[in-house]
Amino acid sequence: MRTYICIDLKSFYASVECAERGLDAMTTNLVVADTSRTEKTICLAITPAMKKLGIHNRCRLFEIPKSISYIAAVPRMQLYIDYAARIYGIYLKYISKDDIYVYSIDEAFMDVTDYLKMYRMTARELGRTIITDIYETLRIRATCGIGTNLYLTKIALDICAKHAPDFIGELTEASYCETLWTHRPLTDFWRIGAGTERKLASYGIYTMGDIAHADEDLLYRLFGKDAELLIDHAYGREPVTMAQVKAYKPTVNSLSSGQVLPCDYAFDDAHLIVKEMMDLLCLDLVAKGLVTKSLTLHIGYSNRLGLPSVNGTIDVPDETNSDLVLIPAITELFERIAGRDRMIRRINIICNHVVPEEFRQYSFFIDADELEKNRKIQTAVLSIKDRFGKNAILKGMNLEKNAMTRERNAQIGGHRA
Repeated sequence: MRTYICIDLKSFYASVECAERGLDAMTTNLVVADTSRTEKTICLAITPAMKKLGIHNRCRLFEIPKSISYIAAVPRMQLYIDYAARIYGIYLKYISKDDIYVYSIDEAFMDVTDYLKMYRMTARELGRTIITDIYETLRIRATCGIGTNLYLTKIALDICAKHAPDFIGELTEASYCETLWTHRPLTDFWRIGAGTERKLASYGIYTMGDIAHADEDLLYRLFGKDAELLIDHAYGREPVTMAQVKAYKPTVNSLSSGQVLPCDYAFDDAHLIVKEMMDLLCLDLVAKGLVTKSLTLHIGYSNRLGLPSVNGTIDVPDETNSDLVLIPAITELFERIAGRDRMIRRINIICNHVVPEEFRQYSFFIDADELEKNRKIQTAVLSIKDRFGKNAILKGMNLEKNAMTRERNAQIGGHRA
């Protein structure tokens, strides 16, 4: 039997902002949000002190009662990445990188099975040692989940640790069934969303215990092969190990870019954004040495319209990363599927089935010399950007009124760097 721990950094972005100000996130009202946008902007994080006041995470600014005073911190994504790197360095003081799986910027799993005997510690003692080190070094508070498999470790973190006085939760299959079979709502459990919860409720299934005792044939009719995972998790079972997770290699790879526009865009303005996004994706493909021959475009309309999003896919004759080929292809797709009289708010582009460039094959119907010349231009552009910054060289379309590339180049993950 293996033993895992999972460490989560509490309200990470907000905690970093508090640490930078010498404040305690547990007692300080602070939100991470760009107030230069509108009151509808989403708070990327709020402190535990704000949550105690009933403010929900990922709220919008206007949803915070006017009677509550708080500090509004502008997002600083590079700072958060730097803190995460330093915290990863703390993990490495105790655990080998081969036994650490970084789940997100603020969460990491560790297989500590072979370390407990060496340190002469229990899993709880080791977890407490690590989260104490994080707090004493960086003033960032953390919680810890402990389990006999990866799923139980995640549930111990998400459900048990937040209610524990030492912020550490611990589960085995037996204690999971004993203590959490009656827990509600089901959405507190990993991988169960609101849609799954509603579907189960329509059949009188409201808890993990109910799932465990439900007719398996019914569950397979409702969820197909995913029912196997649902049933396993109802009993606290998870056969996949960290070694298997780290060894996993996807059979199909893709590269994508998406953004929520700052306001509703008309057809022509959104047309420009699509070209800008594809241009940057082409450079990304070149930088990574990848090519594609299939593009998918998702378009989300203004929330005011209440219309479903649309999507489509287009193929190009040969695998390529050339903007000469891919930009015309994506604009053709946009013109085909986007409503000309509809305001657009969200755009996502996916380069499907990307493969290493050395596997590319040219057809007899393509000008290889022209593409090679174009590739040299793209490589030169990347070199200039790497040396002088992403906005060091721009195209004319990037200077148009509603273009977004210059602003996006100054961001990380769509937020201020």
